[in-house]
This record gives sequence, C-alpha cells and structure tokens, in this order.
Amino acid sequence: MASVCFYFQFHQPYRLRPYSVFDRGTDYFDHERNAALCRKVAQKCYLPACRLLLDLVQRHEGRFRFSISLSGIILEQFERYCPEVLDLLRQLSGTGCVELLAETYHHTLAFLYSRTEFAEQVRMHSDRIAELFGQTPKVFRNTELVYNNELAHFVAEMGYETILCEGVDRLLGFRTPALIYHPPKLPHVKLLLKNYRLSDDIAFRFGNRNWPEWPLTAERFAEWIDQVNGHGDLVNLFMDVETLGEHQWADTGIFEFVKALPGRVLQSARNEFRTISEAVIAYPVDGAYDVPELTSWADTERDLSAWLGNPMQSNALAELYRLERAVRASGDEALLTDWRRLQTSDHVYYMCTKSFADADVHRYFNPYESPYDSYINFMNVLDNLRSRLPVKNAALQDRASA
Repeated sequence: MASVCFYFQFHQPYRLRPYSVFDRGTDYFDHERNAALCRKVAQKCYLPACRLLLDLVQRHEGRFRFSISLSGIILEQFERYCPEVLDLLRQLSGTGCVELLAETYHHTLAFLYSRTEFAEQVRMHSDRIAELFGQTPKVFRNTELVYNNELAHFVAEMGYETILCEGVDRLLGFRTPALIYHPPKLPHVKLLLKNYRLSDDIAFRFGNRNWPEWPLTAERFAEWIDQVNGHGDLVNLFMDVETLGEHQWADTGIFEFVKALPGRVLQSARNEFRTISEAVIAYPVDGAYDVPELTSWADTERDLSAWLGNPMQSNALAELYRLERAVRASGDEALLTDWRRLQTSDHVYYMCTKSFADADVHRYFNPYESPYDSYINFMNVLDNLRSRLPVKNAALQDRASA
C-alpha cells in the first residue's frame, strides 16, 4: 500500500514600503501593495485551489485527504483582504479530511537566533489555528522546512511527535524518502520526508515545455506513485499552494491535472491518500534519519544559503535579533509586532545573490530591483525601529552587542 501525503503551504509576507534613510514614519509596510497582491493571488490561486480541493474531497467521499499549513500572517491578510478564502479554508477543515499543521506564526528563522521567540511564535500560531478552525495542530513543520537534529529535540520538548523535513540525498544515502524515520535518540518522534523529485515535478517542472516529461498527465504521475509499492510506504508531496495557478498558471493545465489525479491514484486498490497524522499511525518507523546540519526544502543545495548565503543576510538577521531584549523590555505591543513582522524569512530571501539554477526562482519572488536594494531598505527600516526604543532599553541592545 502506498499512501500519498499532500501538504500545501499558504504564506505571503507583509512587504515593506520604500523607506529611505531620511524617512521618519513608523508605518513600514506597503498596505496597498500587500492588499493588491493578496487579492491577485487569491483570484489566481487561493480561491480556485481551495474550491478544487473541496470539490475533490466531496467527489471522492473523503478518500482524498491532505494537510495544510497556514502562516499566521497570511491568516491576518485573508481576514483583512480576502475573507472568502478564510471561509473556504473553514469548510475544508470542517470536512474532517484536512489536517492543519503547526509552524512559526510569522514564518521566521527564529529557531536559529532565539529559542524563546521561536517557542512563543509556535504557541501563538497553534492558538490562532484553534481559534479559527477548532483544530489543535499535532504535526510541526518549520519555516521552509528548516530542520536538524537539534530542532527535533527542541520541538519534541514542546510536545510535537511528528515533524516534516526534506529528504536530502547526501543524508539519506541509499535510503528512500518513502519511509518514516525518527531523529537520533528520539525513537518516539516521527519524521516524514519530502519526496523532492515528485514534488518538484508538479511545483517547478510541470509547465516547462523543455522538460522531457512535458506534458505531464495525471495518468503518468499516478503510475510513478504506484511504483513506490514494494519500495516504501509513502509519497510525500510537499509544495506551496501557489503552485496551483500562480507558479504554474492555469493555462499550463495544472488545475485539470490536480482535478484528475486523485481518481487516477485511487483506481489502484494499492494506493490511497492520508493526512500526515494518519500516515504516522498507519506505518512503522524504519530507522534514524541523522541530520546534524541545517537543511531546508530550498534550491538545489537543500540548505540555508537562500537566507544566509551572503554577509548582507547574516548582518540583517543578526542586527534584527540583537534588538529582542530591548523590544520585549519596552512593553510596546506595536513595536513588538513590527519587530516580528521584520523576522519573516522573505525579507532576507529578497537579499539572496545566488545565481545559475536557482536564479529564476529567486527573481520571481523578489519585488526589488536588486538584493542590495532590499538590504538597504530593510536596514533603513530597522534603524528607525531601533530609534523607537526607550533610552533605558537601548542599553540592553548595547549589552547584547558587546
């Protein structure tokens, strides 16, 4: 039996407005642009994707099942700009066929810089999911699937016993991502690994007319899934939901492909769909997956170079988290909210200077003319945020810098 575990990520950052060194305004975010982009992506992706997924659950009478992760800040934007998307998500959650996952509220890299902030954001996110959807997340996925052994131990102490991560070839060796693993010394914690080859066939290669498998049909993809039988238990298809209609436009046939896929998969009695939590109950653990280094689902390296690959990015994040003690001590909720929104990983992603195979992906997401423009704009905002700290709290930052 091969179980297909679809997981879709919903996320959009609060993009910064152009901010010069002479600007003194304390509203750092481009509300008009953020509203327009959220509504644009809703029309191209979120609304048609959610309607399609809901139709598939109903058409297949609950046999089509999957998992979703929603950053806290995309939920805020849906509430403000696109409440109809939130209504559809509630309907999906109410089917009992859709599991909602835990993550950091602001889609951050906080685990690398502040365990206190990381844990607080995960709790914030879980509380918000429970409030909006009546579900308490049981499965954790970190921002951009950033993961290592240390994260597994920390998250396990927070009570999570299932974690998603990338199936990295150099760490798996001869093994397959189609089995369940556990972190070293944590046999009770389950790891589900992304099958990046099959996931990326949909997420990145589907509309590429130069790809040898183009045009990819649901029938052929279902055959690839069926081939896992006898070689593993799971086909973990993890991707951004923006794959449906935004990264792969409607004219590529992506919606028709997804519409046909569950029926093709379920034609074989050997195959089924499961949520993440259902999968870890259904199958045994094969062994330990040892990840001493930080990994992610990004780019060909599957590392953190998309966010920490150059001195600009490292400096921006170090300066941002250096303010934590002073921001918290201020007791200023508006200041804390702004500081947290600046933590969103997209801001340093825009500073990425990588090229070659990953360049097109980075350019697609980047609203700036260059990564240097992104860095300058971000640091101008950060300087202003620093100036809002009470004088007595600024000393805390100075001591943190020493």
